[in-house]
Amino acid sequence: SINNTIAKEGLIRDEKKAMAYLADVNAQYLIWNNKMGMVNWAHDSDINEKNLEAKVKMIKEFNAWNKELAIGLKNTGKVCVNGKCALELEPDLTKIMSESKNYDQLKEAWVNWRDASGKKMRTDFISYYNLGNKAAKLNELPNMKFETFDDLWLFPWETPDIKNQTENLLLEMMPFYEKLHAYVRKHLRKAYPGKMPKDNTIPAHILGNMWAQQWSDIMKTVPGVDPYPDVQTIDVTKELIKQNYTAKRMYELSDKFFSELGLMKVTDTFWQKSIIEKAKGKVMVCHASAWDFYAKTGDDFRIKMCTEINMVDLITIHHEMGHIQYYMQYRDQPNVYREGANPGFHEAIGDLLALSVSTPKHLQKIKLLTIDDSVDLKKITIKYQLKVALEKLTILPWAFLMDKYRWDVFTGKTAPAHLNKHWWELRGKYQGLSPPVKRSESDFDPGAKYHTAAGIEYIRYFVADVLQFQFHKALCSFSQKDVPLHECDIDGDKEAGNLLKSVLRIGSSELWPKQLKQFTGTEKMDVQPMIEYFKPLIEFLDKNLEDEEPGWEFNGRRVSHY
Repeated sequence: SINNTIAKEGLIRDEKKAMAYLADVNAQYLIWNNKMGMVNWAHDSDINEKNLEAKVKMIKEFNAWNKELAIGLKNTGKVCVNGKCALELEPDLTKIMSESKNYDQLKEAWVNWRDASGKKMRTDFISYYNLGNKAAKLNELPNMKFETFDDLWLFPWETPDIKNQTENLLLEMMPFYEKLHAYVRKHLRKAYPGKMPKDNTIPAHILGNMWAQQWSDIMKTVPGVDPYPDVQTIDVTKELIKQNYTAKRMYELSDKFFSELGLMKVTDTFWQKSIIEKAKGKVMVCHASAWDFYAKTGDDFRIKMCTEINMVDLITIHHEMGHIQYYMQYRDQPNVYREGANPGFHEAIGDLLALSVSTPKHLQKIKLLTIDDSVDLKKITIKYQLKVALEKLTILPWAFLMDKYRWDVFTGKTAPAHLNKHWWELRGKYQGLSPPVKRSESDFDPGAKYHTAAGIEYIRYFVADVLQFQFHKALCSFSQKDVPLHECDIDGDKEAGNLLKSVLRIGSSELWPKQLKQFTGTEKMDVQPMIEYFKPLIEFLDKNLEDEEPGWEFNGRRVSHY
């Protein structure tokens, strides 16, 4: 139970606060149970479309609340590294993993975090998925029977073959991933002589991230990964400061970008109620987020963000404003359809716009960048694409296996006695990674990731990464059709804006494959636009892998799609 979890993990250490918290949670559960009971009574007493819609909506709302509750009980732990103790994941361990060049220090941080987090929740995880499987059977709907927990998770996708679709897409991307893996491995071998496994896998702790899901930080810590260390990446931070940009002015710039596509400008309420700078003297969650308040007036959409005047936040603003645009476009839909076409659509829309905004052409257009003969655009492009690939390509196998692992556990394909063994089988197979120290079934390494502890699905991030490039390709087929995809900037393209608008306003009122066809001309997700976007980087990797063969050994067999 939630009470036992709190007691066991010591997540709330002050007894009085714990009791008050539990009393509050109990009161909220009573309210939700009452709501659920009323809806189920109405449905089971009079089965019709209206009551079924109300029941499905209530289940979605309850699941969303339950997730927020889990987020409040986030997977915490404190560890010691190099004699320094009481180190937390954020910011202490994250800083070590992203900045340290010391192999043993990285290993100590990696091992100790897993001892303090995942290892402690193995038994609870088994109880969790057993209860989840029971809940799935109890959540049976007319013409829809859930056998195991993964059926319930994947229900919002309304796509029976979503597991196969995502795996096939990943396999199609593997030749590119294996080239990037080989390029990184070559430089890691030089940085850590005698430490790299003979099977050509990469130890999971030396890639700049606690979970090796994104590797871009090694461009700063591992010599050679950055091919042009003397070439500065495009960063307009200094120019933003020089031109006296404020947080509001950055948001106004983004609002202008959307309006010039022929899309909606944000509402007056947005400007009045959004929090775009950290309030002095207040503690707040600074992670950028976009909010739809479902107001009857149809105008209450907000962003909460502790904006700093830099390029990273300029891109983040456009991402969050993408969410706001989506909210505004589908606001006239019935409440049950006021959401993205599938769980990955919203994130894809936000990231899609960053692909245009971050181009040198766009930054020059908005007078934040000057391009002259001193700028080597070819080298800058390679350096930028490498950084993006170390974020957006490397996360694909990770995002897939995060859910593949749990699907296998929920369905019984993986036995409780082999929970950790199967985890490393998947990481070896799909990522080409290996643990830095011997692991056993007394460990539970999947639990070191918050999304496992909180029971949050991950495949949406995989889908979002694929779709953003597919969407970008579609929107670049008008005024930008003769421009290389990585240089495309849709700013001011009304035809592109009309296409985007026609899809956003649908919300989830039509099946997402149908919407995808309207957007891109095909009902299937496609990784080819992503491969096309990275064409300059792929050509660079081909030239730099003459002495390094892509692929690795896994369970005595060679893994290579090259």
